Amino acid sequence: MAQCDLGTARRGIYDGIQPDETMHLCTHGCRYKLTVKHSIGRDEVVEISDLTKDISCIKGVGEKRARLFNKIGIYTVEDMLYYFPRDYEDRSKIKKIIEVLDGEMVCVRGTVFSRMAEQKVRKGLSIYKLILKDDTGTITATWYNQKYLSNTFSVGETYIFYGKISAKYRKKEIINPIFEKDGGVGKYTQKIIPIYPLTSSLTQKVIQSVMENCFAFVGSNLKEYLPHAIRKKYNLSEINYALKNIHFPDTHEGFLKARRRLVFEELFFLQLGLLSIRTTSEALEGIKFEPVKELEGFISKLPFQLTEAQTRVISEIEKDLECGKPMSRLIQGDVGSGKTIVAALSMYICVKNGYQAALMVPTEILAEQHFQSFRNLFQNEEMNICILTGSIPKKQKIKLIDDIKEGRVNIIIGTHALIQEEIEFFNLGLVVTDEQHRFGVKQRATLASKGKNPHILVMTATPIPRTLALILYGDLDISIIDQLPPGRKKVNTYVVDESKRERVYSFIKKQVAEGRQVYIVCPLVEESEAFEMQSAVELVRRLKEDVFPNLNVGLMHGKLKPNQKEEIMRRFVEGSINILVSTTVIEVGVNVPNATVMVIENAERFGLSQLHQLRGRIGRGQHQSYCILFNTSNSKVARERMKIMQETNDGFKISEKDLELRGPGEFFGTRQHGLPDLKIANLFSDIHLLKLAQEAAINLIKQDSKFEKEEHKALKEKLIYLFKEKIDAAIIFKI
Repeated sequence: MAQCDLGTARRGIYDGIQPDETMHLCTHGCRYKLTVKHSIGRDEVVEISDLTKDISCIKGVGEKRARLFNKIGIYTVEDMLYYFPRDYEDRSKIKKIIEVLDGEMVCVRGTVFSRMAEQKVRKGLSIYKLILKDDTGTITATWYNQKYLSNTFSVGETYIFYGKISAKYRKKEIINPIFEKDGGVGKYTQKIIPIYPLTSSLTQKVIQSVMENCFAFVGSNLKEYLPHAIRKKYNLSEINYALKNIHFPDTHEGFLKARRRLVFEELFFLQLGLLSIRTTSEALEGIKFEPVKELEGFISKLPFQLTEAQTRVISEIEKDLECGKPMSRLIQGDVGSGKTIVAALSMYICVKNGYQAALMVPTEILAEQHFQSFRNLFQNEEMNICILTGSIPKKQKIKLIDDIKEGRVNIIIGTHALIQEEIEFFNLGLVVTDEQHRFGVKQRATLASKGKNPHILVMTATPIPRTLALILYGDLDISIIDQLPPGRKKVNTYVVDESKRERVYSFIKKQVAEGRQVYIVCPLVEESEAFEMQSAVELVRRLKEDVFPNLNVGLMHGKLKPNQKEEIMRRFVEGSINILVSTTVIEVGVNVPNATVMVIENAERFGLSQLHQLRGRIGRGQHQSYCILFNTSNSKVARERMKIMQETNDGFKISEKDLELRGPGEFFGTRQHGLPDLKIANLFSDIHLLKLAQEAAINLIKQDSKFEKEEHKALKEKLIYLFKEKIDAAIIFKI
């Protein structure tokens, strides 16, 4: 048998290895008996309680710096460990000076050939230059306004420099390089360096240093929550290896192994939580509704004909309501596809069976619109409909609460006020929530708990591909309304640049003169140094004073109080505001049929699905509507995204392209609000891992739905922790 040194053997990677576990391993096939011990830091296993300690307990993080970390969502040790790099710089390879190319970021080893030269260009700008050499040539290291470097270097000393190369006119420069003395692997050179998302006053060096201190705090003793059998089956590395190599990978292979593990883990726990909720729900005894004979006659009297898709979805809901198990169904449909009438017909079935139905929506004005439309829809039926919101006078509210409790009202439409503790229902049979991404599983469950396992119907206007929807909404059955009612006019969409601004403003004046109204959406509320975008506040001032002095221009943004937002939106609905400048708080379904123009500033800053949602606010009346997208980016991706918006109004096609183009991060509206965040998974490129994670979760739930096996107890602990504050653990584990 071939032999090799123990150092080589130690470098062999076995992803399933556990601390204190004896393994035979070697990259060359030699059999060494090697017992793995804790390498640094603590001797005991790091439990969840250790990870929830404040970030200020880490060396290098004082009170002031802790506040800066809080700004980027880092409050605990665990937050820090799971604050993943957005990119990496490979500084592991050192090039000879003769090999460097213009524009590349590179490491060079250089010996100081001359003393530092200072050149004062003008007031406030000084340039410092240092000539370096190796055995192939010379290069100049150049820094701007860094006087402290004047006495740093000595002629004859050798350093490793990392920076951007400028190679012009046969002269080579390395601009503002990072440097370290030569002599083994450095702290910032000769290795792969993580690049983190930043906020002001937090540098890469600070985050990297604190991250290293975080690993020193936990050592290599993080508790493993994934069962060994699952890690072995899906080829997943151990948690300590994964976290170390996602932050400080030694090799590209190590990074890929780490990422696979962490993506799988993230999606696996999401699936496990959703499937646990579903399993718990399916075990419950629900309300069995009888078929409603009058439904067909009621539908025939509607002033419009249902689409085939609406008819199909109503049939799916009827089967659920009549099976004796609590329904948990998501209605997914594009903007304007007619989800509300499907919900109304479901509530009709509920009331005809002698039960109450509740509809919860995100805003008061939306509640009022539903209240009016439901009253009109059911005006010839013996139904009592009420509205319950936070602004209802106290005396009226007391009577309403009593009416709901005693069963004197059949349909209750309201906001979050519906889940207040004092609200009791007589016999709640159906819960409907509108605009799914604004309500979490917890709010839905709280409302459902006010009845005896009532049926649940969830509506969303954020279309996502069916395959993905089946996975992401694992606790819900899914119905898709994939047709628009006949006669709905397509919104004409145009992409323009700054040169067309005056023409756009002239068009707006013309539309308002014809009696129409206009939305102008601006991405920021205040000026930001990070993005050269126009803020909503500044834009309104300019529009009022310079562009539309004779029109009524309103402003609505996220920093206004809820009652202020409601008042502004109400004035827009009533027509007293001609032009509403707003941030994306207008996404959620308020219906203003008279609004025919949607102008979106800096459209390239929004996701495609978000742009589609915004566009859905217009095109709701009899007049032709127009969406105008100001694109200030020249990037190929931005142009491609804008082209998609021009070419199609199909939300499902748009969402697929959005997933493909946007990359990692939260895809707008796909996750149910209140579930654990996706910090590393990319819902488009990681779809294969998403399917594997779902498979693993389904198999585990089948084997041990209550996590009673010894190897699953740590898993249960982690699951409860992840969903804590998001969902009552009792929703998942009714043990």
